[in-house]
Amino acid sequence: MSEETVQDRVQAVAEVVALQKRFGDQVLSVTESVDCPVVTLARDSIVDACHFLKSEHGYEQMIDLCGVDMSEHPSHKEGDARFFVVYNLLSIEHNRRIRLKIGVNDRELVDSTVEVWPTSNWFEREAFDMYGIIFNHHPDLRRILTDYGFEGYPLRKDFPLTGRVEMFFDEAQWRCVYRPNKVENRVLIPRAWPGVDRG
Repeated sequence: MSEETVQDRVQAVAEVVALQKRFGDQVLSVTESVDCPVVTLARDSIVDACHFLKSEHGYEQMIDLCGVDMSEHPSHKEGDARFFVVYNLLSIEHNRRIRLKIGVNDRELVDSTVEVWPTSNWFEREAFDMYGIIFNHHPDLRRILTDYGFEGYPLRKDFPLTGRVEMFFDEAQWRCVYRPNKVENRVLIPRAWPGVDRG
């Protein structure tokens, strides 16, 4: 391992320790992924943690925000939060990354990070559109990828693969209309998770 890599690791550990010192029991867990530390936080502390990492540690860019539906994952237990909201942060100056995660259930509010990074506006709209995660204080929380009249959240595990409706152009009405989908799901192979014995 090069000296530069060792210094980066030491600095990443120092940033995690600073987060733990500043937020105490709001830091629920810390793990190391392939590329960066992963810090799971309590939902209510996300905006303060983002401000702290931006102003004190130079994470000037949020490169991604996404939702994850954990409901069918083998590690998911009864009582755990159904969704994770994952924030991938980048410090260009220091060439470091950190990943923050918060757990959230259906209809729980997550404070928007638009005030910290304006780029999170569209990322949060996408998470709302695909998973139904509601971001509190968002300036314009509406669907961004699906149609205005779309019902449901397509990336939830319980959403049917074929959708619930199909859209077609009606010549008589001269517009696009919806009708219930009559196609049944075909499951040809069972789902497999990485690391699960497939024998």
